[in-house]
Amino acid sequence: MSAFALSPENAAKFQALLERYPEKSSLMLPSLWMVQYQEGWISPEAMQFLAKKLECSAMDVYSVASFYTMFNLKPVGKVHIQLCKTLSCMLRGSGAMQAHIENRLGIKPGQTTNDGKFTFSLVECLGSCGTAPCMSYNDDYVENLTIETLDTLIDKELSCK
Repeated sequence: MSAFALSPENAAKFQALLERYPEKSSLMLPSLWMVQYQEGWISPEAMQFLAKKLECSAMDVYSVASFYTMFNLKPVGKVHIQLCKTLSCMLRGSGAMQAHIENRLGIKPGQTTNDGKFTFSLVECLGSCGTAPCMSYNDDYVENLTIETLDTLIDKELSCK
């Protein structure tokens, strides 16, 4: 196992947050976000690192990180497409969006394209039922999703070298 460490910038942010929270365990979610933004995912080594910093067990860190679908427990592509799979989105066509993504990119939910550009996931409610179907495209929500919108986003990424 290779050692994990926060970048100097994130180490400083962590210290600043530590002074704001009287209980170290309250830093769990901000710390997980920090690691994910730094690395793109949360490795077992990072969880062990956070456990020491937060004075808890690695299982405590894992239980929080694995509970939320927003945290990646394995590496993801440059673009992470997270399509809502709940009722409102299904009723408004997310099934057709899923089929289109699978056909267009040649991957199923939970997979990454061979070139590492795209990871596709199905997730629970993104909280945008009134503008269904919805997906998260990296950190951006795309509401009232259409196949044309999907193609525009995918084409834009594929044209980048």
